[in-house]
Amino acid sequence: MVGVRRIGVLGGTFDPIHYGHLAAAEEARAKLSLQEVIFVVAGIPPHKLGEEITPAEERYAMVELAIASNPHFSLSRIDIDRPGPSYTVDTIALLRQKRTEEIYFIMGMDSLMEIDTWREPQRLIQLCRLVAVERPGFIPDLERLEAAVPGITARTEIIDMPEVEISSTDLQRRVRQGLPIKYQVPPEVEEYIYKHRLYL
Repeated sequence: MVGVRRIGVLGGTFDPIHYGHLAAAEEARAKLSLQEVIFVVAGIPPHKLGEEITPAEERYAMVELAIASNPHFSLSRIDIDRPGPSYTVDTIALLRQKRTEEIYFIMGMDSLMEIDTWREPQRLIQLCRLVAVERPGFIPDLERLEAAVPGITARTEIIDMPEVEISSTDLQRRVRQGLPIKYQVPPEVEEYIYKHRLYL
């Protein structure tokens, strides 16, 4: 009997996408035998309402450039093309309507610890499995998480990955200050940022 195909979904603002995002996606793909990892660019990130963010089309273009060399990575416009904030539970529900594979939603361990503040976390864990990427020195409180969202630990895979300490916020700051971002983002993304004068 052939097993159910598995796909990963990595959602984010990607402002800009960097090697930390790409490494997490590839590590999850390899360790969980995912056939594909779909990058979903948030149209209107609900946790960043009121903050200044780069237009969605430019963030989408950077992700497209960043993942082009990996045949296992793909890109979805699902959150950009629909109105309103990009809630993960709605995104996964829409993907489930179009896909038959088992979905693994990839996130950082810090995001997992805050998932009880997300929209409908109980429904989310029914729609997909969660993949939490461990961060060095971060001690997760899984008991508190289980109490907040019963059943979540059974629906979560925890994976470790090589340490890549890069943040999009820090990259934006470095561009503003004229500091290099080479070796932190793919060369194509670096070129796009400077060509379009982002973060200045």
